[in-house]
Amino acid sequence: QVQLVESGGGLVQAGGSLRLSCAASGSIFSPNTMTWYRQAPGNQRALVAAMTSGGSANYADSVKGRFTISRDNAKNTVYLQMNSLKPEDTAVYYCNFRTSVRSYWGQGTQVTVSS
Repeated sequence: QVQLVESGGGLVQAGGSLRLSCAASGSIFSPNTMTWYRQAPGNQRALVAAMTSGGSANYADSVKGRFTISRDNAKNTVYLQMNSLKPEDTAVYYCNFRTSVRSYWGQGTQVTVSS
């Protein structure tokens, strides 16, 4: 089992920044991928950014150039630095930890961007 604890969400004005963190604990095996997803009301959950344990990253087109994903493998923690936030970034952000055989989700953290 893997437990994920997200933190760092909140309310911010458009143009502002937030940093999300997701700490994983339990049976951590490599290789693995840690991913941030988001889900706005009425929308499907969508990938925001992902990073493998080897350091490869990919981003949704809508956040490229504004969001940066990073991870500290020693702490089993993934971060999402979100800059130049827009009202359309408002959503619940979820952390996912995935290996070849298992996938785990965090409880989500709310990000609200006011215009």
